[in-house]
Amino acid sequence: MSIDSLWIGAGLAGQALFGARFLVQWLYSESRGKSVIPGVFWYLSVAGGVVLLSYAIHRREPVFIIGESITLLIFLRNLQMLHKRPDPGPDPG
Repeated sequence: MSIDSLWIGAGLAGQALFGARFLVQWLYSESRGKSVIPGVFWYLSVAGGVVLLSYAIHRREPVFIIGESITLLIFLRNLQMLHKRPDPGPDPG
């Protein structure tokens, strides 16, 4: 297996992680009957973003590198805010 094949696999894995967050968000929202973003959404965003940024750096794609870097900062900020707020407890409705 070539190094390029491994990087393509890594890129696909990152894309799968990134895409999984939408499935998680949809199922979480359906279970509550309203649109809600669970914390795992942001963890999947960061994980997928890190893998995709690594892939973009390997490929030397400056547009992709800039885009992934900016979105990764946003995802990390959301995680930071998630950990700063007190736990509201169960959703009443």
